[in-house]
Amino acid sequence: MTDKITFSFGKNWEHFLKTLTDEKISIAASSIKNFMGVDHFQDKRVLDIGCGSGIFSYVMFQMRAKEIVSFDVDPFSVKCGEYMKQKAGNPSNWTVCHGSVLDKTFLSPLGTFDLVYSWGVLHHTGNMWQAIENAAHLVNEGGFFYIALYNNIGGVLGSRFWLGVKKFYNKHPFFGKYVIEPGYIVLCFLLNFFRLGTYIKQIMTYKKKRGMSWRRDVTDWLGGYPYEYANVEEVFTFMRSHFPDFQLVNIKSASGLANNWFLFQRKKI
Repeated sequence: MTDKITFSFGKNWEHFLKTLTDEKISIAASSIKNFMGVDHFQDKRVLDIGCGSGIFSYVMFQMRAKEIVSFDVDPFSVKCGEYMKQKAGNPSNWTVCHGSVLDKTFLSPLGTFDLVYSWGVLHHTGNMWQAIENAAHLVNEGGFFYIALYNNIGGVLGSRFWLGVKKFYNKHPFFGKYVIEPGYIVLCFLLNFFRLGTYIKQIMTYKKKRGMSWRRDVTDWLGGYPYEYANVEEVFTFMRSHFPDFQLVNIKSASGLANNWFLFQRKKI
């Protein structure tokens, strides 16, 4: 990736953690439990790739995972993960480290896991398909692979348009932060003018979507680069070709630019 990258997901997550509440943690936990259909990770070894805020690694700890490994390429996200580990009492079975999913030398000593989790991360690596492949290799037999990837849509305001916006944002970070972000927020309200009450209610209840923050996700969306995307069938085709022993367990597909959620399970041989 030769384009200039000025956006830090980790710095954005630091802002998010300042508003963290037990309610948001509970909502994040529910998103995992409901999508996977589980209540705990007892006796399970879990991996959080691109741990971001650290909130989901914390949830995995609360769900009694046997061992948790969290890593991120952004040092500020690593700090967020360490903060959440301290919040959990600095447990010895939770490791937070700096690393890249594209670095096989880093990944090799980690071994395999009962759950490999990477939500909204692999499309920001600069080599999404290689990132998916590397991550999937870390799933053990009978283990689960839980990922979320930006959807690929066409049209004037489709995926390629937003790729251009993100490139511009990173080339001109001051303009992006103080002009593009406010402009985008105003545009969102104008586009929803005739349903403004409903839209404001959606923003106020946004935390119910995995416990996240609407305002922080605006920054994440506009500045998040590298940016790649794939529709559901493209992901299915890749998994069938490279990992035929993985079976789809659950899916939550997006109609627009949002993330498609995938849960695969690796067959036991």
